[in-house]
Amino acid sequence: MLGSTHGTFTTDPRRAHVVACGELPPGAVHGRAVTADDLDVSGRPLYSGVPDLDRFFRPNSVAVIGASDAEGRPNTGITRQLIAWAERVGARLHPVHPTRQSVFGIPCFPSVADLPEQVDLAVLLVGDPLPVIERLAEEKVRFAVAFASGFAETGEEGAAAQARLAAAVQRSGLRLLGPNTNLNAFEHFREDLEGPAVALITQSGHQGRPVFAMQELGVRLSHWAPTGNEADLETSDFISYFAERPEVGAIACYIEGLKDGRAFLLAADRAARRGVPVVAVKVGRTETGARTAASHTGKLTGADTVVDAAMRQFGVIRVDGLDELQDTAALLARARTPRADGVAVYSISGGTGAHFSDLATEAGLSLPTLSAAKQAELHQWIPEYLNVANPVDNGGHPVGDWRGRKIIDAILDDPQVGVLICPITGPFPPMSDKLAQDLVDAAEQTDKLVCVVWGSPVGTEDAYRRTLLGSSRVATFRTFANCITAVRAHLDHHRFTTGYRSPFDEAPRTPSPSFRKAQALMRPGQQLSEHAAKQLLRAYGIRVPREQLVTSAAAAVRAAGLVGYPVVMKASGPQLAHKTELGLVKIGLTSASQVRDAYRELTDIARYEDVPLDGVLVCQMVEPGVEMVVGVTHDALFGPTVTVGLGGVLVEVLRDVAVRVPPFGEDQAKAMLSELRGRALLDGVRGAAPADVDALVEVVLRVQRMALELGDDLAELDINPLMVLPRGQGAVALDALAVCR
Repeated sequence: MLGSTHGTFTTDPRRAHVVACGELPPGAVHGRAVTADDLDVSGRPLYSGVPDLDRFFRPNSVAVIGASDAEGRPNTGITRQLIAWAERVGARLHPVHPTRQSVFGIPCFPSVADLPEQVDLAVLLVGDPLPVIERLAEEKVRFAVAFASGFAETGEEGAAAQARLAAAVQRSGLRLLGPNTNLNAFEHFREDLEGPAVALITQSGHQGRPVFAMQELGVRLSHWAPTGNEADLETSDFISYFAERPEVGAIACYIEGLKDGRAFLLAADRAARRGVPVVAVKVGRTETGARTAASHTGKLTGADTVVDAAMRQFGVIRVDGLDELQDTAALLARARTPRADGVAVYSISGGTGAHFSDLATEAGLSLPTLSAAKQAELHQWIPEYLNVANPVDNGGHPVGDWRGRKIIDAILDDPQVGVLICPITGPFPPMSDKLAQDLVDAAEQTDKLVCVVWGSPVGTEDAYRRTLLGSSRVATFRTFANCITAVRAHLDHHRFTTGYRSPFDEAPRTPSPSFRKAQALMRPGQQLSEHAAKQLLRAYGIRVPREQLVTSAAAAVRAAGLVGYPVVMKASGPQLAHKTELGLVKIGLTSASQVRDAYRELTDIARYEDVPLDGVLVCQMVEPGVEMVVGVTHDALFGPTVTVGLGGVLVEVLRDVAVRVPPFGEDQAKAMLSELRGRALLDGVRGAAPADVDALVEVVLRVQRMALELGDDLAELDINPLMVLPRGQGAVALDALAVCR
């Protein structure tokens, strides 16, 4: 089972317990005792605790252990910055050093035990924080920060040192940020900016710099959590905390690796429940990126396809670059709930409008054709020969006079339009100045989103620096791509969170009758034969062909008569994963003589290949349909995962699959199918009847139940092919492979 520093999960599903983070005592969740209803059927938590980090970010008192004012020493610069930060947040700062009487004129204490008051936060400017942790716990210090490096990011020996540090922290009861972190949490945040803020979480401090710099563009930033190696406090803790902060409009994350996949999903779920968008750059898409990230933070990056699916499943908006992170987070923090999904593109150039519209449509944005009445209204101010259907081309001149504002207001008044985007490819004063001002003024009068793409490479123009960036209502971008990414994320996020139902609320709490049947079929440490694997499926109500396992040619003939001709015959044994390649499958047998011959041939091949058999399967021959694959695998971060995709040989050729992390509901099972490139095959192509999609969805949900209930005991399950028959006729698992742990 997956675990975390401040939570433990046992393999007994009814005895498991979780220790919620922060203010909650052991054995409690949301301020009450943990019960069976707080755990899913596999004993994992269904709800995340929210760490009380108020006194970390706004402490009443701070101790700086290893403080220095000696010129040229690294600790001196850090101490100076901490003194300035403590003054800004109203905290009393106490330097601690065994040989100094004062530091920067502030009285210094020889040890933590000598401090004049209990402190909320201790900043450790020492090479080895481990010996200090127990002393801090004795003095009931609530939080500590360890800057020291040389831990899990350095390899095996460092990882062992970090494990010792994490264990000491867990025993102590305090919460630790780091090691291998930095001063980003103690930066100077502008307090003159208004509106919802962006809260920032980074595992590499330098990667947060572009987001932090957005303050200079008028975007408010409220917190910065540089999590470092996450020996204790991790990204998930800060997501849960920031999601509850009233001033936070969006959470921006730079993630190199996740410590606990389950904790991350619970935190993302909390943010989704609150409607707070989480935007993340997650490195490790490639083998090189994953290897580099591991060397930096010493964490698992996880199989990227699973990470990507899990983020999408819980509404985390994944972007690729830091520029996308800053632009998307800024828009999501400040934009109001969209009134409509339609996007209107307004430009002074037909070419600009057409170019932007192509890119937006290709990205999945909806550009509705404006009504005939609306087009007639726009042609009051725009020449008849120009297109105003969407994109709207004004030809240039109307923006320079009173007509410009009329056009903008008319577009925003259309009920189909929820977003107005105006790409300005370059400055052309005075018209561009007038256009920018009209857009800002209109944005102040509407509850719809107004976006501008300022394409000038200079960026020093007054229309950009003063007018556009001076507006808290206009979202301003420098590139088409970032604007489209942010707008799409904005619309997707609100679609996702509107009526959001947490999958954790629907997760099964108690084992089903199927679980008890399945337990009796499991063989620890073994791969099951096809026949045994199908019995496992049958226990969970998944349909398999009529079949009998036989050990003689005569029995095979009798079985064929009972199953009904034509039949399929297969060798069955626990070591057989790919029977077709060995010639151990015979199809379309229509007579007793063919069955006898097939039995002898299958057993001869098995003896020649030295493959032990438990018998030969005589199976019903199922009518053709759409071949799919449904399976279960274990991810190092997230535990059991469920996969569905095109089956048969196509699964290896096309790798057209979708993944989800349990628990999930019917809507997510259907969403998995919509992600497949070959989805059209299920709808019927070239005259084929539509497949029974409902039956396929039901199989996916039953496999998910199996994954949840059997947990770690089921290492792998592969149903391939699952034959999905025409609508109303169901789905049949023709072959199955199961591996027990």
